[in-house]
Order: sequence, then structure tokens, then C-alpha cells
Amino acid sequence: MPRKPNYKFERHERDRAKAAKKALRLEAKKEKSEKRNSDDADIDQADDALVDSSDEQPEGALRDDDPDR
Repeated sequence: MPRKPNYKFERHERDRAKAAKKALRLEAKKEKSEKRNSDDADIDQADDALVDSSDEQPEGALRDDDPDR
């Protein structure tokens, strides 16, 4: 004798599995995004260090806004 189907329970189980799968995907997506953002931040900090050091001018150099010029 075949079992009696329980449609409500089966639908609930499918929805629960689908929600768990979506949660895992979302978590993986967030981790990937955080990793990418932290890598970008490291690159930006390195770029900022290069820009900061290039902004410094030698002591005797004239600037464009120097009134003695």
C-alpha cells in the first residue's frame, strides 16, 4: 500500500531547504565582498602613501602660489 502524501509538509521541507541554500549563498557573497573590499582598501592605502610622498617638495623649490615669484 503506497503512503499517503503530505503535501503541506513536503512543501515546507522544500521551502526550508531553499531558504538554507539562499542563506549559504548570501553568506558566501558577503565574505567575497568583504575580502574584495579589504584588498581594495590595502591597495588604496599603498596608493595614498605614494601620493603623500610625491606631494612633498624640496625646501628651496618655488610653488605656483608663491607670491615672491
